[in-house]
Amino acid sequence: MYRLPNDKQRHAIVGATGSGKTQYALWELSNRNFHRMPWVVYNFKSDESIDAIPGSKHIELEEIPEKPGIYVAHPLPRDESKVEDHMWGIWERGDTGIYVDEGYMIGRNNEAFRALLTQGRSRHIPMLVLSQRPVWMDRFVFSESEYLQMFRLQDPDDIKKHFGRYIPQFPRNVSRPVNLTHRLPEYHSYYYDVGNDTIHVVKPVPDIRTINSIFARRFDAQRRRAV
Repeated sequence: MYRLPNDKQRHAIVGATGSGKTQYALWELSNRNFHRMPWVVYNFKSDESIDAIPGSKHIELEEIPEKPGIYVAHPLPRDESKVEDHMWGIWERGDTGIYVDEGYMIGRNNEAFRALLTQGRSRHIPMLVLSQRPVWMDRFVFSESEYLQMFRLQDPDDIKKHFGRYIPQFPRNVSRPVNLTHRLPEYHSYYYDVGNDTIHVVKPVPDIRTINSIFARRFDAQRRRAV
């Protein structure tokens, strides 16, 4: 068994298109405490599976949600300054989860994003950051994350020179050196728990239909409690 992040921690997930990273991230989000705090999803690529989350709401980049739930924003490439201002608003508010569909699209000059990565824990701002290519990401995404997860990557240098540098060869639960270049079965991933210094091979999560049923069930229970 492996631990999931809590409501203060950061989780970085990397993997090529079609490797299963988005499906895993949505499964994790479906099990997070969005019934207690708002979660903002920056859907840079307008991923259909994200837009189809039952019970989620679309927001513009001028809105900082305050009520629990899942709120999806769709930044455009020209919206870098708006995204930074929005993230500063979340930093000031605190108690808000952040899900970034493609972390490299944040850009390397977003000071709010880096502040969230380095200071978000104390402000109760959990983060879930995804990317296809570790080389494109701000290194603070990996250095500040309590959990690191890798699905299939196409470029060996992405593994050896970028993502792999943050995972030790000998986590305490293994007796052989970790070889992240070893190809796992489809939709499996390596999952490193920094705090426990343990690495796990994670099997595929349920399909999107099942994940959406979890979202729907939990949002329905939230609505019933509010009545």
